Amino acid sequence: MAQKDISTTEIDERITFHDDDQIMEVSFAGMELDSSTQVNLFYDRIEERIAASGEKLWFFLVDYRETRIDSTAWFAFSRRGKELNMAHSMGSVRFDASEITRKQIEQNAGTENFDPNLFYDRDSAVARLRSLPSKRQAKVVHTPTLTVGDVAARLSFLHEEQVMEVDFTDLALRHSGDVDLLYDVIEEKIGQTRRKWYFLINYERTRIHSPAWVRYAARGKRLNINWSLGSVRYAPGSETEADIRLRAESQDFRPNIRNTRAEALERIAEMKAEALQH
Repeated sequence: MAQKDISTTEIDERITFHDDDQIMEVSFAGMELDSSTQVNLFYDRIEERIAASGEKLWFFLVDYRETRIDSTAWFAFSRRGKELNMAHSMGSVRFDASEITRKQIEQNAGTENFDPNLFYDRDSAVARLRSLPSKRQAKVVHTPTLTVGDVAARLSFLHEEQVMEVDFTDLALRHSGDVDLLYDVIEEKIGQTRRKWYFLINYERTRIHSPAWVRYAARGKRLNINWSLGSVRYAPGSETEADIRLRAESQDFRPNIRNTRAEALERIAEMKAEALQH
């Protein structure tokens, strides 16, 4: 049965945390994922639930019973799964995959250099996870690798154009500490203006590492709701562009990605004209 729409409540029912075993169990049982939007919604919620758990690292137990993943959803499923594992997994085990899904996972494992760890039953999968060593340590406080001055130097306000320009050229966001410092400075500077702006963002050679993406998405969403009249991005590069486009599908915003600054400014002019028509 195809899942045309899936709610947060339905996704939550498929996510279970077994604290004693440090296992997060995710059930795709009986699902037919036939679009990347569905996949992104599901993974957005997994990230939110992990963040809310207070623990960064979990063993992943994934139920694939009678799961079908359409070819149009496989890129998003593979990429978001890889990012989630890199950021939060101490080990991942999958069980009861159908023959079609098993072949897809095994093929992906071969090209992405990870062990698929496929089992036919849940008990064997759980036993495997219980045999793995925990990597949890004392709570880590991430010290920002950025400085307030560096971030402030990347911001400029074009008052006549109603544009706040942010230059992320060669910026590397490695973890939540970097993300929070970045957005704290941006929010402070915008707050001082007491007005909303069109956001013009240069993503040239920007690198947002997997451990930073959950926080980056959450803080970016809050900033846009509170202060943005519209956002346009340019020169993101293949990795960051793919991540932005995937998350745009499930978080209800237009990615508005352009190749150059001139094209991005043209898009902002179009957005202003569209706003006047409403």
